[in-house]
Amino acid sequence: MIGDLLKRNAHWAATKARVDPEYFRRLSEQQTPEYLWIGCSDARVPANEVVSLDPGELFVHRNVANLAPPQDANFLSVLQFAVEVLKVKHVIVCGHYGCGGVRAALSSKRLGLIDHWLSPIRCLYEEDAEHFDRIVDFDARVNAVCEQNVLAQVRAVANNPFVQDAWARGQQLSVHGWIYSIKDGLIRDMETSVASRKEAARLRALTGARSNGPRGGNA
Repeated sequence: MIGDLLKRNAHWAATKARVDPEYFRRLSEQQTPEYLWIGCSDARVPANEVVSLDPGELFVHRNVANLAPPQDANFLSVLQFAVEVLKVKHVIVCGHYGCGGVRAALSSKRLGLIDHWLSPIRCLYEEDAEHFDRIVDFDARVNAVCEQNVLAQVRAVANNPFVQDAWARGQQLSVHGWIYSIKDGLIRDMETSVASRKEAARLRALTGARSNGPRGGNA
C-alpha cells in the first residue's frame, strides 16, 4: 500500500508537469504567501483545495479542532514565522462543521492525552452550557460549538503578542474566522474579521456574548 502512494506521486508529478510545465519551477522559488491558514487536521478539509490556491500561495498550520493555544510552541513558531518573516496579510482560522475534536470534547468519554488538548473547547462549552444544552439535537449542538470555537480562536490569535506587535509597528494584517461544511464544500464567513489592536480589544470585551446565538444548523 505504501508503494502505491509512491506510484501515485509519480503519476501526479508527471501530470502536473504535462499540464503546466512551469508548475514545479514556480513552487521551487521563495514562497511569498499572503495567507496563513489555521485549520483542523481532518483529512476531509484540504486547505489549498477548498480555496483553490497552489501550495506556495497558502501557509498552513493544522491541528485537531483548529486551536490557537498560546502554550503550543508549534503553533507559536508557525504564527511568528508567518507574521514576522513571510509578512502574511491575512490569518484565517477555519473550522468545520461536524468536527471530531469538538465532538470528542463534548462527549463524556475519556480519550487520554487528547483530553488535555481539547480542554479549551470543553471550557468553552461549559461557560455557556445552559445555552448549548437547549439545542436538543447533538449534531446541531456540536456545530454550534464548532462556530463558537472559531470565534474563540480568532480572539486568541488577535490578542497574541506576535499579532499585537505587528499592528503596533503598522504592519498590514487581518485575522478572519471561517467555517467549512463538508456536506456542500462551502465556506461560511463568521463575520468576525479583526485588523487592529483597537478591534481586537473590542472583540475581547465581547467574549462570551451570544447576541445572535450560534447558528449551528448550517452544516
